Amino acid sequence: MGMMNPPKIIFFDIDNTLYITKENRIPESTLYALDALRKQGIITAIATGRTLSVLPEQIRQLIAKQGIDMVAIINGQYVQYQGKELVSFALDADTVENVANYFRTNNIAHGFVDEQGISVALMNDFVHQSCQETRVAYQYNPAHQYERPIYQILGFYPEEYDAHVASMLPEHLKLVRWHRLGVDILPREGSKARGIAAALQQLDLTLHDAWAFGDGHNDLEMIQEVAFGVVMADGEEILKTYADYVCPSAKEDGIYHCLVQLGIIQAR
Repeated sequence: MGMMNPPKIIFFDIDNTLYITKENRIPESTLYALDALRKQGIITAIATGRTLSVLPEQIRQLIAKQGIDMVAIINGQYVQYQGKELVSFALDADTVENVANYFRTNNIAHGFVDEQGISVALMNDFVHQSCQETRVAYQYNPAHQYERPIYQILGFYPEEYDAHVASMLPEHLKLVRWHRLGVDILPREGSKARGIAAALQQLDLTLHDAWAFGDGHNDLEMIQEVAFGVVMADGEEILKTYADYVCPSAKEDGIYHCLVQLGIIQAR
């Protein structure tokens, strides 16, 4: 490999990137890699579709103990730096009401996401299945949308409904699927990349200073727009076409091997 500029900050997706979701664990090699990065003054950050209340316990401990400085949650709709809000992009109340109304009228299960947690306003089996499989906790609260700023709407339905729902959505919103029965609904320009770019600006950094690791549809813009995008071997195929590098899966210690191979950290 030729010499490359070392990153100043690296963003990691959580599920099946930092964390093996099915096994509920962070590989030891990844913990070593994060520590090695921090010792070199490289900022370690998380970029996830999840919100704070549904971060896995291991990830919470990681943030507390490993000094993860930046956490971009809800697909970049809300970013914290050292525990304080840095940037946020709430949906306007009319938009939330229009989408909720459409879902209610068509009896489609749906919910709302704020920076703290997730509520479900209309329940069915799709909610139970998708949330159980991804270990996402939620509360039943049809009034959530009137009580707090909402950053994202959730729809619970199988892929065959996608085209229909997309045709009914306001132009300025988009769907990003996170489970065979669940989608995120957020502004068309909303993405991990947008949240990260806005947050980095506050720290006098840019996307050119950043690297990112990811595996899913919601990582696409981030992988495209950072200086160096790494995709996990078991990630979505579409993502790999935009990757600067494809590394082994989390189970195969991909983050560690990639960073050693590229000369960013020393082998242990």
